[in-house]
Amino acid sequence: MKNKVSDWMTRQPVTIDDSASIIEAIHLMKEKNVRRLPVMHDGRLAGIVTDRMLKDYSPGKATTLDTWEVHYLLSKTPVTEAMNPQPHTTSPDALLTDAAKIIRDSKLYGLCVTNESGDLVGILTIKDLIEALFYLSEQVTTAGPPS
Repeated sequence: MKNKVSDWMTRQPVTIDDSASIIEAIHLMKEKNVRRLPVMHDGRLAGIVTDRMLKDYSPGKATTLDTWEVHYLLSKTPVTEAMNPQPHTTSPDALLTDAAKIIRDSKLYGLCVTNESGDLVGILTIKDLIEALFYLSEQVTTAGPPS
């Protein structure tokens, strides 16, 4: 039965280097159609940045800065300024239910998946959990009642 994180996680997630700017992160998210980016430092997980974190970091509509000034400032601001340096993680061997509990209890939308060496091996999102729920409920429906 497909009940482990590794069965449902997105492998080789889109990542961004910690030297990148906030503007680069915004453009990468739009280009790749993702809502979160693990932030890497020398190939190791250093944090995570989400579209919400970037929106919260960007100046609001009430700013006196014009569009070009805002763009300039965000192009000079490293993504590390907006990221969470201690992202929640789970193991690829963890049970899906345990990962779902972390997501629910911590009010998250996803988890970074790291192996025993701390290497990023995937990302598990709410979308992945919903796919797993549909798949697993179908398995129960087609298997019939337990004997």
